[in-house]
Amino acid sequence: MDKNARKVRNQDINPCIEESDASQKCLDASNYDRTMCTAFFQSYKNCRKYWHNIMLHRRREGVKPDMPTATERQEMLSAIGGKPY
Repeated sequence: MDKNARKVRNQDINPCIEESDASQKCLDASNYDRTMCTAFFQSYKNCRKYWHNIMLHRRREGVKPDMPTATERQEMLSAIGGKPY
């Protein structure tokens, strides 16, 4: 696996692996008919938007690292009662 692929699959870097996998699985199941998977694509898009805003906020506040680790994200999501997206 090359460096970029490892980065995309890293739980600490990419918060939306679950949504990405779900959309890919839907495409595989629907013979790559994108119209059948719009809900999965929207879920992925909402996930990326949510965590991007968190990252920008942390960057403005001077918190390092910019993206919370996988453990921190789990704690954040459980504190608000689940995924807001």
